[in-house]
Amino acid sequence: MAPLFADPQTPHILLVKTSSLGDVLHNLPVASDIARHYPDAQIDWLVEESFAALPGLHPAVRNIIPVAVRRWRGKLLSPAAWREIAAFRNTLAAQHYDVAIDTQGLLKSALLMRGAHGLRCGFDRLSAREPLAASLYQRTFPVAAGQHAVERNRQLAAQALGYAPEGQADYGIRPPAIARPAWLAEGPYAVLLHATSRADKLWSEPNWIALGRYLYEKNLRCILPWGSAAEQARSLRLAEAIPDAIMPPRLSLNEAAAMLGGAQAVIGVDTGLAHLAAALGVPTVGIYTATDPALTGLYAGRCVVNLGNINRAPDAAAVIDALPITNMSQRMAAC
Repeated sequence: MAPLFADPQTPHILLVKTSSLGDVLHNLPVASDIARHYPDAQIDWLVEESFAALPGLHPAVRNIIPVAVRRWRGKLLSPAAWREIAAFRNTLAAQHYDVAIDTQGLLKSALLMRGAHGLRCGFDRLSAREPLAASLYQRTFPVAAGQHAVERNRQLAAQALGYAPEGQADYGIRPPAIARPAWLAEGPYAVLLHATSRADKLWSEPNWIALGRYLYEKNLRCILPWGSAAEQARSLRLAEAIPDAIMPPRLSLNEAAAMLGGAQAVIGVDTGLAHLAAALGVPTVGIYTATDPALTGLYAGRCVVNLGNINRAPDAAAVIDALPITNMSQRMAAC
C-alpha cells in the first residue's frame, strides 16, 4: 500500500461535513483527534456557507471551503448561481490533499468531494446513511450503527488516518471574542432554546413559562432567541409571560455562540444551538420529544443532561429537577 501522506510531518486533510448545524458540531471532535495525533496537520473543512462559522472556531482548522447547495438548488436557472458553482469547483480543485474524509455519508456530500485531489474516504455501504454514496469513495470503512454520531465520525476518521480515537470527545472550541451587546443586561442569565426545525420536536409553551418563572425566582434572567417569524412570535409570547425575560434581535451564528458561552445554563429542544452550548462546555439540558437522544442527543460529558425520547416529552418539573442551579458554582467549576 502506498504511504498515506506525501509528507508525514504536515499531512493535508479535507473534512467534509456540510450540514446541518448539529451534524457539523458533531464532527468537531474529529478535528481535535487529528490534531492530537498529527499536531502539524493542515485541516480544511467543506461546509455549507450558513454553518461556516462553526469549524472556524476550531484552532486546528486551517481553511474553510464554503458551499451553497441549499441556496443553489433554488437558482439552477440563474447564471450567477452557476458562476458560484464554478468558483467553488475551482477552489476545491486548487487544493491538494493527502486524504479527504466524508463523515456525512450522503450522495450529495460524496459528489461534492469528488472534485478534491486526494484519497477519498467514507463509510462503507452498510454504514453510510445513503449506501450509494459509498460507491463514490476510493476507500471505505465499516462503522457500527447504534452509536452516537460523534463516535461514528471519530471512528471513521481514525480508520482512514491510521490511529485509534482515545478518551472523551473534545470539541476544541471556545466562544468567539465578541463584546457583550447592549441588549444583554449585566448579570447572570439562562438561554431558553424553544425553536426547532420540526413541530413534533417543540415543547409546550406552558412548560417553557413554568421553567422561565422558576429561573426568574433563582435570579437568572431568561434569554429567548429566535430565527424565523414564527419563532419570533413565540419568543414574544414567552417573554410577556416570563418576568424580566429578554427577546434579543436576530443573531448571527457567532453572536449566538458568544451568548451561549456566557450563559449560566442553557435549556433547549432538539436543535443545533443546544448542541453548540454543550460543545462550549455550558451546563445544558436537552429536551427530546420526537427523537432518540442516544443517537443524536447532547454529547459533551458531565455538563449535559438529556431528557425525554420519542413520544416521551418531559414536563417542566423534570427539567427543573435536572437543572444545575442549586449548586451552580460547583457545577460550573466541574465543567
